[in-house]
Amino acid sequence: MKKFIKTKWFSFGTYILLVFATLLIGFVLLQNNKSLNKVITSFFEVAENRTFDYRQSLRIIHKQPLPNKDIVILAIDDASFEMLWDKYGEWPIPRNVYAQLINRIEKDKPQAIIFDLMFIKSMRATLEADKVLTKAMNSYNNIYTGMNFDDQPTDVRLPINLPERLSLKLENKSNIDIKKNRSFSNCRAILSELINGKVNIGITNVFRSSDGIIRKVAPLMEYKGNYYPYLSFLAGNDYLNGSDKNDFIIDRNSNLIAGDTVIPLTNEGEAILNWYGESKTHTVIPLYKVINEIEGKSVSEAIDFKDKIVIIGTTAMALHDTKSVPIQSEVYPGVEIHATFFNNMLDNNFIKQTEKFTNCLIILAVVSIVGFIVMLSSSTVIALLSTVLFAIAYLFISYYLMEIANLWIPIVMPIISVIIAFALSFLAKYLIKSRDFEYQYKLATIDGLTELYNHRYFQETLKNQIEISKRYEQPFSLIIIDIDFFKKFNDTYGHQAGDAVLKQVAQTLKKNSRTTDVVCRYGGEEMSIILPNTNAEEALFNANRICKAVAEKDFQFNATQSGKVTISLGVSTYPNNGETPQDLIEFADKGLYYAKEHGRNQVGKNE
Repeated sequence: MKKFIKTKWFSFGTYILLVFATLLIGFVLLQNNKSLNKVITSFFEVAENRTFDYRQSLRIIHKQPLPNKDIVILAIDDASFEMLWDKYGEWPIPRNVYAQLINRIEKDKPQAIIFDLMFIKSMRATLEADKVLTKAMNSYNNIYTGMNFDDQPTDVRLPINLPERLSLKLENKSNIDIKKNRSFSNCRAILSELINGKVNIGITNVFRSSDGIIRKVAPLMEYKGNYYPYLSFLAGNDYLNGSDKNDFIIDRNSNLIAGDTVIPLTNEGEAILNWYGESKTHTVIPLYKVINEIEGKSVSEAIDFKDKIVIIGTTAMALHDTKSVPIQSEVYPGVEIHATFFNNMLDNNFIKQTEKFTNCLIILAVVSIVGFIVMLSSSTVIALLSTVLFAIAYLFISYYLMEIANLWIPIVMPIISVIIAFALSFLAKYLIKSRDFEYQYKLATIDGLTELYNHRYFQETLKNQIEISKRYEQPFSLIIIDIDFFKKFNDTYGHQAGDAVLKQVAQTLKKNSRTTDVVCRYGGEEMSIILPNTNAEEALFNANRICKAVAEKDFQFNATQSGKVTISLGVSTYPNNGETPQDLIEFADKGLYYAKEHGRNQVGKNE
């Protein structure tokens, strides 16, 4: 059992080394090739974003989360655009129409009116209409409108200074650099009466991912050293925390704290939206219906804005304010992005994406699990099925984490890691099997004490060498060796000293033999050497050289004692002295006995 566990841990260690080596090679290649690095990074970013889109789409199918019914979109849709164009003969329409609209909605006492429209300078012919609009907007505390930042050069437009009331205070304890990632040098100003009045003004800039899809929104942007809020973030914070709460904190975990609302931010300072559905998921009222009501025309149903958050914007295709979002590739109005952000604030359910360190831990866990699966599986089919089931389970986990905990964990890299880990673990298993085979082969052929080939291997090699020499008509020789007075040596110094001498004699024989020679432990204190392609004269020369090398060596018997050791040798050559293993061994033995009878420490000869 211990051997099994040890082997499995060795297998897993080899697998981890292969994974580490693969990652290291990949890292070095990416560092040395910036273009390749950019392409691969872009691929993984786009692929991971797509997995987010699929998860969001599945949530919508399961109707999670549900939109807030108090959010109402007053839409300039295709029907409203056609009616207004016919009525006024121009676009944009006179702004006094929006003033009438504000006064009508305010009668119902809504929570907020948010214009996803930019009221920039108009033509001189409409100045009176602008005055009516600005007066209406400045008459209420719950009116919000938008403005854009950009980076237009100063020779096109001079940047203006914005009043302090539009900015907010931020304490940033995180590593997010908003000034680096979401900073602008210019501003497309709206009517000065609005900027300098009491209307609430937020920024409407949105940012697309590399594939052109809007998944994230920056709650805060920087302009001329100050921070300014995204339009629906401003309105959402006022609704939840009051308009006097304009001090914000980004904590060390990159969370934007707005009262009781916690908005997880990415490294670029963006909030990941949790989508509620395709276009028209939130309550949508066409603008023309309210206009008809204002003009006293009959309407099919009563319109009530009491306690509602009314977001006014364009949804008409002709007005080109449509976006691509995760749950709808086209024809998603920008005004509904504001509705989604506002709704996320009400529900406190923005998506949090795991950081790089956490992603690395996830990948490490995935790689480890797959490694264990393969190493412990008894067959390839079981390992493959188990790995596939694990990958499917991971996909389900990633989906339910987003649905239940609003957590975005990666899919692409872990799944690719599963595939790579599966391949590498099989490679590791193959290497371990090869190692085990070599180990078993070594156990079967190598003497454990001297690390020479054992008697069984000697017999097989001797037979094979006879066949080779017979086929190619080449001689080979055999040397049989015996350590002189070994029994007396054991009795004098002990068996441990005898083992030490056996080991040292064996190493001396190997050191003084050719790489093609086969050195074996014949039995007890006897050893043998098979010398391929060697005639009798060459064999005798080698035997004398080995005898001399042993005699001249100082042998360490134990920690305190050392001394000299000698050997006796006998030599035989095929086919001169025999054509069978028994004949060759018998002839060499006779030479060995002659050496022992005539003083030892020599190569014996046959008489």
